[in-house]
Amino acid sequence: MFKSFMRHLVCVFIAAPLASQSIAAEEIEKLHFLIPGGAGGGWDMTARGIGDVLVKEELVDQVSFQNLSGGGGGKAISHLIETAERQPNTLMVSSTPIVVRALNGIFPQSFRDLTPVAATIADYGAIATSTDSQYTSWPDVVKDFHSNPSKIKIAGGSARGSMDHLVIAAAFKNEGFNPRKVKYISYDAGAKATAALLSGETELLSTGLGEILEKAKSGQLKILAITAQKRIDVAPDIPTLTEYGNNTVFANWRGFFAAPGINQEQVDKWNHALKRMYKTEEWHVVKNRNGWMDNYKADKDFYAFLEGQERQIGRLMSELGFLK
Repeated sequence: MFKSFMRHLVCVFIAAPLASQSIAAEEIEKLHFLIPGGAGGGWDMTARGIGDVLVKEELVDQVSFQNLSGGGGGKAISHLIETAERQPNTLMVSSTPIVVRALNGIFPQSFRDLTPVAATIADYGAIATSTDSQYTSWPDVVKDFHSNPSKIKIAGGSARGSMDHLVIAAAFKNEGFNPRKVKYISYDAGAKATAALLSGETELLSTGLGEILEKAKSGQLKILAITAQKRIDVAPDIPTLTEYGNNTVFANWRGFFAAPGINQEQVDKWNHALKRMYKTEEWHVVKNRNGWMDNYKADKDFYAFLEGQERQIGRLMSELGFLK
């Protein structure tokens, strides 16, 4: 069930085409991005990448960014809800963890307490190590884990039981190991987790491909495997877990939420700008640089997707031992 679920989940992420809406172009003067994690993480890169494209393509006049870390993303969610009346131009970036962390009780809110606006991209998971590491391939890690699971410390830019943890736990489970023996070390956002790997605090890093692809290309670290079904065009030299007989296939969506109470007209205006963004050359440059996949779902489709993912992720977390 676990293997077929993972394959189904990634297909759901990337199969939806860009929907069309008959809405007149309207100028967006100001757009403020609320980022629930630290600088350099996947949320930060997504918000700033999309914000920069929207400005360069003159789809938005002015953008601003605010990093508000804490509580596994819960601090930013609470802030957006509590200050909703003062947030008419704010989009909060989020991803699969908004579902995961509600399920495991890290924070009491869920996506239902916000206004889902759009899913935008999907990012494959990546397992990396330092350039001078003893590990040259994923099978090297598997062999070492078999000998002594506690020896391998794995950094991730999200809380225990969240996405970076789930992905690496799934990878070890699909090698026949007990996923509860994975020694996962949580850091605030991907940049700090990457720094922990590079400084020697941990032996491995579990993160999104987009967060480390440029670092791998510049020789700062090496990526042992990614969670794609097959190798991808923007990173043809990086193997997939499936090449090693490991059926862990997963892509993490990222998207945007607004404060509760935002009207449909405003949601439609944001979606119109995002749809136009996907057609620009500037967006293709940003997307390919980060190894992202287009994963657009407008508000209503996004909400339906979130409900389905909540059920699927709940089953996955139970199977991995993260939910009772």
